[in-house]
Amino acid sequence: MVTVKSESEIAVMKKAGAILADVLELVEEHAKPGVTTKYLDKLAYEYIIRQNAVPSFLNYDGFPATLCLSLDDEIVHGIPSEKRVLEEGMLLKVDGGVGIGGLHTDAARSVAVGRISAEKAQLARCCKECFFEGIKALKDGARLGDYGAVCQKYAESRGYGVVRELVGHGIGASVHEDPSVPNYGMRGRGMRVVTGMTLAIEPMINLGTRRVIQTEGDDWTIRTADGKPSAHYENTVVIRPEGVEIITLKA
Repeated sequence: MVTVKSESEIAVMKKAGAILADVLELVEEHAKPGVTTKYLDKLAYEYIIRQNAVPSFLNYDGFPATLCLSLDDEIVHGIPSEKRVLEEGMLLKVDGGVGIGGLHTDAARSVAVGRISAEKAQLARCCKECFFEGIKALKDGARLGDYGAVCQKYAESRGYGVVRELVGHGIGASVHEDPSVPNYGMRGRGMRVVTGMTLAIEPMINLGTRRVIQTEGDDWTIRTADGKPSAHYENTVVIRPEGVEIITLKA
């Protein structure tokens, strides 16, 4: 069921979003060669708890950590571990959620570990640009396909594959709510959005094929089928009459 949030609910989500923006910045600052993904997850958990908030991902559908931390060809849902050590040149995808008062926010960034290759940097930059170009199509009365068409065209015109199996979503009382928000589609198609809807918009694009695989022996981590790098960028937004309000970015 799709829900429209009241202004009081949105105000609570904005508080959670501000904390999440700080968490992502904190993790990026500490994402250096030699650091484990478990260490980054612990940093995020402790910061969120100190703010009297909750880590939305922890134990959600059984996920065992505060953050999804995915490396290079891993698209999403990488599980933090003491055995996963960051190396120079890796592209780290940091995806997290923060909740306050039963309302949640969700955001992700692609982070360079030390100096990364030009092709990885361009991939990450394009993914972020897909988000900002795509949300220009969203406002009260627009269709979700309007966003998806822009995102898809922007990525594919630059030679990247747009992941189909993983999409954005509504968010609020649950981390994942209706509707699904594909990063591909056709203008004029899909559900109409209305003022007060809250959505997690999250382009995921690959350097090579758009196709994905499940990591063997791991019920969570999704990778690119060809082993090439992937990028992820996400924010929680509120639909407004003339556009969207982003609530997981620092002012």
